[in-house]
Amino acid sequence: MSLLIQYTLIFASVLILVALGGCFAEHSGVINIGLEGIMVMGALGGALAMKYLPDDTSAPIIFIAVILSAVLLGAVYSLLLAVAAINFKADQTLVGTAMNLLGVAAATVFVKAINTAEDASNVSSGIQYINAKRAFEVNIGGFQVNINYWFILVAVIALIISYVVLYKTRFGLRLIACGEHPQAADSVGINVYKMRYAGVLISGVLGGLGGIVYITAGVSEWRFEYGVAGFGFLALAVMIFGQWKPVNIALAAVLFGLFRALSNVYSGFDFLANLPVPSTVYNMLPYIVSLIVLAFTSKKSRAPKAEGIPYDKGQR
Repeated sequence: MSLLIQYTLIFASVLILVALGGCFAEHSGVINIGLEGIMVMGALGGALAMKYLPDDTSAPIIFIAVILSAVLLGAVYSLLLAVAAINFKADQTLVGTAMNLLGVAAATVFVKAINTAEDASNVSSGIQYINAKRAFEVNIGGFQVNINYWFILVAVIALIISYVVLYKTRFGLRLIACGEHPQAADSVGINVYKMRYAGVLISGVLGGLGGIVYITAGVSEWRFEYGVAGFGFLALAVMIFGQWKPVNIALAAVLFGLFRALSNVYSGFDFLANLPVPSTVYNMLPYIVSLIVLAFTSKKSRAPKAEGIPYDKGQR
C-alpha cells in the first residue's frame, strides 16, 4: 500500500505541474497541445545536467541545476508555440502537434549523437543518471528519502504559487482577462500579446519541470525514443476535468495518478494479481479513465472563451 501511495504522489506531481502549465497557457488564450514535446525537452535538459555534473557535486547543487536546466529548455522550446500562435496567428492545435513530434525526434537524435561521440558502438537514445539520484538517497529517522520526494514538494509549492498568482495578483487577473475577452482587456491598457507570451512561457517552465519529474520516477536511465508515454495529453485531460482551476486540477491529478500507479504495483495486491487481466490493461487504465471522464464532463466544461482564437488588435 505504501508503494501505491508513493507512486500515486509521484505521478500526480507530474500531472499537476504539466496541467498547471497548460492552465496558464489557456487562461492567456493559447491552447498548448505541445505539452508532450515540452515535457520531453525539459526531461532532456534535466537528464543532461545529471549526466555531466561531477560525481562529487552536492545534492542541493544537483537539484537546483536539474530544475534550472529543465525549466530553461522547456521555456525555450515553448517559444515555438508562442511565436507561431501569437505573432503569426498559426493554428495552435497544428503547431502543438508538430511540437510533440519534433520534441521526441530531436531529443532522440541529439542523445544518440552524444552517445556515439563518446562511444562509436553506442547508438542508444538513453541517458544514465544513477549517480545523481544516489546523491539524494538519505535516511531520515528510518525513512528513506530520494529525489522523488523533493520533486513532490516542488509540485505542491508550484500548486500553491499558481493559485495565488492566478487569483490573488494583478498579473493573474490580467492573464485570465486576456483568455476571456482580449479586446476588453486591450481597451483598458493590457498588452494582450505580452500576457499571452507570459502564459505560454510559464507553461513551458512547468511542462519542462514535469518532464524531468516523470523520467526520474523509479528509473536511473531514460530512452528518449519512448517520449513520455502520453503524459502530456493525460495532463490536458486533468486540466479539463479540473475546469482550469488549480485546486480541482490537483484533485484530478491524484485520481489519474492512482490509476497510473496501479500499473506499477498491481502485482503487490493478490486480488488484482489473480485476476485474468493482462498487465497491459493496467497500463491503459489512466488513458481509458480519461476518455470516460471527458466523455461525461466535457459538455459542462467552462474553458476560457477566447482560447485558441488568434488575437487581432484591430478587431472589435
